Amino acid sequence: MSFSFLSELQNLIPGFQTGAERASTIDKYLLQHDAWREEAYSALKNLMQQMRKLEASDIDLGGNGCDGYIWLRIYGVKSPHKKLGRFTEDEITCMLLSILTINQKKVLLDFKNIDFSLSMELEENAVKFTRFRGDVYFETNEIVANFRRINDKLFHISELGFPDTINRRLNLKYEKSGLYLITGITGSGKSSTLDSIVDMNNHSNQAHIIIISNPIEYIHDSHKCIIRHREVGDDVASFQQGTYQALRQDPDIIVVGEMRDSKTIATVLEATDSGHKVFSTLHTSSAVESIHRIIAEFPPAEQERVRMRLADTLKVIISQKLVPTKTGKLLMCKEILSVDASVKSAIRNKNIGEIYQMINEGKKNGMITMEQDLYNHYISGKISKETAVNYANNNKRINQLINYSI
Repeated sequence: MSFSFLSELQNLIPGFQTGAERASTIDKYLLQHDAWREEAYSALKNLMQQMRKLEASDIDLGGNGCDGYIWLRIYGVKSPHKKLGRFTEDEITCMLLSILTINQKKVLLDFKNIDFSLSMELEENAVKFTRFRGDVYFETNEIVANFRRINDKLFHISELGFPDTINRRLNLKYEKSGLYLITGITGSGKSSTLDSIVDMNNHSNQAHIIIISNPIEYIHDSHKCIIRHREVGDDVASFQQGTYQALRQDPDIIVVGEMRDSKTIATVLEATDSGHKVFSTLHTSSAVESIHRIIAEFPPAEQERVRMRLADTLKVIISQKLVPTKTGKLLMCKEILSVDASVKSAIRNKNIGEIYQMINEGKKNGMITMEQDLYNHYISGKISKETAVNYANNNKRINQLINYSI
């Protein structure tokens, strides 16, 4: 593809300029020519429309890695889509600069990276804009980007496949305080699950929900609840500060997008200690790993105190993965820990390794191991044996389940 103004723009740029210096010059001329900026923005908007049409979760563009092509991740598979055209690096730079604010461009050029949320009207007179989580950065001295599309529609809590006993625990109506964790690797659907939980509470309780995230992805309308959205960077300095400030804002539920460090974890535990219901996420693959991770974030001298506080406040851990089905789509598989007296005792007494067996035997309390859930989808014919084994946390256990059924 070639922008109508590309030749004129390139004639204005000194040939020796590269990287951030070249991007600054391009930005200067885009600000002077509204028509150029509009054309660049329209080109990016068209790519986003195609992304949604093809049901892609992510789009990548720019840099040596993309070789001028647009790459899409569709049902977990990332590949170039040459029908979308081929772009020069200057065209990519124009498109990306067309959506950034002055402050965002300064952050990008100073720190070589900017993480932000983006709203676009992909259909005329749309009730809601389509939202994306964007990350613009430098690769081989060129500006590149990844955008993740935020689902326009929320999953109803019933679509997630959680037992009723767990849904009740997640609902403010039945439990008023405690720590509830959604865990999984990047791209496992944690944010979507959190949004479904927020939506359930929004339609079931008259309360106040504060969401602190980086960036804010789905924007919830207030129904029975008043919902505040605070984006790290724009509305609050950090997750830790946002959580601490929320304690003075009369919340019933606090949603902390990610517990990234010991300071944030400590503030989250303080919030649960003070009687609030707190939801957050971790990049862990299992309930046991999540507990270990939280404790290990603190120095040895503090770990015993953290262990006791965690035993008192932890309520539910849901660890999830998006697993490819036989039909080429993605299916959410999960592990669920519902904390009871036995789990509390195991945490206090440093017997965390015993918790897996408690989950394995805790079906009546809504618990299930990742291996049990994978096995259930395998015997139902949704996923292959190879997929079940590849996505298991415990290969020995999944093989035992499969071999026992043969």
